[in-house]
Amino acid sequence: MSLLKPNAKTPFHIDFEWWQQNERDWHVFLRSLLCAEHQEAFADIEEGGLIDWIDPETAEVKPVDGVQHALMSHCALLPEFVSPRTAIVEAIFRTFLANGNVPMSAEELGRRLGRSADVILKTIAGPRVYRGLRPIQSEPANLPVVE
Repeated sequence: MSLLKPNAKTPFHIDFEWWQQNERDWHVFLRSLLCAEHQEAFADIEEGGLIDWIDPETAEVKPVDGVQHALMSHCALLPEFVSPRTAIVEAIFRTFLANGNVPMSAEELGRRLGRSADVILKTIAGPRVYRGLRPIQSEPANLPVVE
Protein backbone atom coordinates (compact mmCIF):
# COMPACT_ATOMS: atom_id res chain seq x y z
CA MET A 1 0.00 0.00 0.00
CA SER A 2 1.06 3.54 -0.64
CA LEU A 3 2.03 5.75 2.29
CA LEU A 4 0.10 8.62 0.71
CA LYS A 5 -3.32 9.21 2.20
CA PRO A 6 -6.11 8.92 -0.39
CA ASN A 7 -8.17 12.04 -1.06
CA ALA A 8 -11.53 12.70 -2.73
CA LYS A 9 -9.92 12.51 -6.19
CA THR A 10 -8.01 9.23 -5.59
CA PRO A 11 -9.36 6.46 -7.83
CA PHE A 12 -10.64 3.33 -6.08
CA HIS A 13 -11.67 -0.10 -7.38
CA ILE A 14 -12.48 -3.62 -6.17
CA ASP A 15 -9.14 -5.34 -5.55
CA PHE A 16 -9.87 -8.99 -6.29
CA GLU A 17 -6.39 -9.97 -5.08
CA TRP A 18 -7.55 -8.83 -1.65
CA TRP A 19 -10.41 -11.35 -1.88
CA GLN A 20 -7.92 -14.14 -2.71
CA GLN A 21 -5.46 -13.12 0.02
CA ASN A 22 -8.23 -13.00 2.60
CA GLU A 23 -9.66 -16.37 1.54
CA ARG A 24 -12.91 -14.83 0.45
CA ASP A 25 -14.92 -16.88 -2.01
CA TRP A 26 -16.03 -14.08 -4.28
CA HIS A 27 -17.98 -16.47 -6.56
CA VAL A 28 -20.35 -17.39 -3.72
CA PHE A 29 -20.76 -13.72 -2.82
CA LEU A 30 -21.34 -12.65 -6.43
CA ARG A 31 -23.89 -15.43 -6.87
CA SER A 32 -25.84 -14.00 -3.93
CA LEU A 33 -26.13 -10.69 -5.81
CA LEU A 34 -27.79 -12.23 -8.87
CA CYS A 35 -31.41 -11.30 -9.59
CA ALA A 36 -34.02 -14.01 -8.95
CA GLU A 37 -34.11 -14.98 -12.64
CA HIS A 38 -30.36 -15.60 -12.78
CA GLN A 39 -30.19 -17.25 -9.36
CA GLU A 40 -32.60 -19.82 -10.72
CA ALA A 41 -30.72 -20.10 -14.04
CA PHE A 42 -27.39 -20.73 -12.26
CA ALA A 43 -28.76 -22.95 -9.48
CA ASP A 44 -27.38 -26.16 -10.99
CA ILE A 45 -24.22 -24.73 -12.56
CA GLU A 46 -20.85 -25.29 -10.88
CA GLU A 47 -18.84 -22.37 -9.53
CA GLY A 48 -16.67 -20.88 -12.24
CA GLY A 49 -18.86 -22.27 -15.06
CA LEU A 50 -17.73 -20.66 -18.31
CA ILE A 51 -19.75 -19.21 -21.15
CA ASP A 52 -18.61 -17.84 -24.51
CA TRP A 53 -18.67 -14.05 -24.55
CA ILE A 54 -18.21 -11.90 -27.65
CA ASP A 55 -16.23 -8.70 -27.10
CA PRO A 56 -18.40 -5.97 -28.66
CA GLU A 57 -15.36 -3.95 -29.76
CA THR A 58 -13.14 -6.70 -31.22
CA ALA A 59 -15.71 -9.48 -31.93
CA GLU A 60 -13.27 -11.85 -30.23
CA VAL A 61 -14.92 -14.79 -28.48
CA LYS A 62 -13.63 -15.33 -24.94
CA PRO A 63 -14.65 -17.77 -22.23
CA VAL A 64 -15.85 -15.84 -19.16
CA ASP A 65 -17.34 -16.76 -15.81
CA GLY A 66 -21.10 -17.12 -16.36
CA VAL A 67 -22.14 -15.70 -12.99
CA GLN A 68 -19.87 -12.69 -13.41
CA HIS A 69 -21.21 -12.04 -16.90
CA ALA A 70 -24.88 -12.33 -15.89
CA LEU A 71 -24.31 -10.08 -12.90
CA MET A 72 -22.55 -7.34 -14.84
CA SER A 73 -24.58 -7.48 -18.07
CA HIS A 74 -28.04 -7.79 -16.51
CA CYS A 75 -28.51 -7.92 -12.72
CA ALA A 76 -26.28 -4.95 -11.85
CA LEU A 77 -28.15 -2.81 -14.36
CA LEU A 78 -31.54 -3.31 -12.72
CA PRO A 79 -32.85 -0.25 -10.84
CA GLU A 80 -33.17 -2.18 -7.56
CA PHE A 81 -29.50 -3.33 -7.61
CA VAL A 82 -28.48 -0.10 -5.86
CA SER A 83 -31.08 2.00 -4.08
CA PRO A 84 -30.91 4.98 -1.71
CA ARG A 85 -31.47 2.48 1.13
CA THR A 86 -28.51 0.28 0.19
CA ALA A 87 -25.77 0.43 2.88
CA ILE A 88 -22.88 2.62 1.78
CA VAL A 89 -20.20 -0.11 1.46
CA GLU A 90 -22.65 -2.34 -0.39
CA ALA A 91 -23.69 0.55 -2.68
CA ILE A 92 -20.06 1.36 -3.53
CA PHE A 93 -19.24 -2.31 -4.19
CA ARG A 94 -22.32 -2.77 -6.37
CA THR A 95 -21.53 0.44 -8.28
CA PHE A 96 -18.11 -0.94 -9.20
CA LEU A 97 -19.71 -4.21 -10.33
CA ALA A 98 -22.23 -2.31 -12.43
CA ASN A 99 -19.53 -0.26 -14.16
CA GLY A 100 -17.13 -3.16 -14.82
CA ASN A 101 -14.82 -2.15 -11.95
CA VAL A 102 -13.71 1.00 -13.76
CA PRO A 103 -11.86 3.08 -11.14
CA MET A 104 -13.81 5.95 -9.58
CA SER A 105 -12.96 8.58 -6.99
CA ALA A 106 -15.00 9.34 -3.87
CA GLU A 107 -16.24 12.47 -5.67
CA GLU A 108 -17.46 10.43 -8.65
CA LEU A 109 -19.03 7.81 -6.39
CA GLY A 110 -20.73 10.55 -4.38
CA ARG A 111 -22.29 12.07 -7.49
CA ARG A 112 -23.38 8.69 -8.79
CA LEU A 113 -24.86 7.53 -5.48
CA GLY A 114 -26.20 10.87 -4.28
CA ARG A 115 -24.13 10.61 -1.11
CA SER A 116 -21.39 12.65 0.55
CA ALA A 117 -17.95 12.22 -1.01
CA ASP A 118 -16.44 12.87 2.43
CA VAL A 119 -18.41 10.02 4.01
CA ILE A 120 -17.50 7.71 1.12
CA LEU A 121 -13.82 8.63 1.45
CA LYS A 122 -13.79 8.10 5.23
CA THR A 123 -15.46 4.72 4.73
CA ILE A 124 -13.20 3.27 2.01
CA ALA A 125 -9.90 5.06 2.73
CA GLY A 126 -9.53 3.97 6.35
CA PRO A 127 -7.29 1.21 7.68
CA ARG A 128 -10.02 -1.43 7.36
CA VAL A 129 -10.64 -2.79 3.86
CA TYR A 130 -14.30 -3.42 3.10
CA ARG A 131 -15.09 -5.89 0.29
CA GLY A 132 -11.74 -5.26 -1.37
CA LEU A 133 -12.50 -1.58 -1.99
CA ARG A 134 -9.04 -0.05 -2.24
CA PRO A 135 -7.23 2.81 -3.93
CA ILE A 136 -5.60 2.07 -7.26
CA GLN A 137 -1.93 1.26 -6.77
CA SER A 138 -0.92 1.00 -10.41
CA GLU A 139 -2.93 -0.86 -13.05
CA PRO A 140 -6.65 -1.24 -12.30
CA ALA A 141 -7.78 -4.71 -11.33
CA ASN A 142 -10.80 -5.31 -13.53
CA LEU A 143 -13.08 -8.19 -12.79
CA PRO A 144 -11.15 -11.36 -13.45
CA VAL A 145 -11.85 -13.03 -16.76
CA VAL A 146 -11.28 -16.76 -16.76
CA GLU A 147 -9.40 -17.85 -19.88
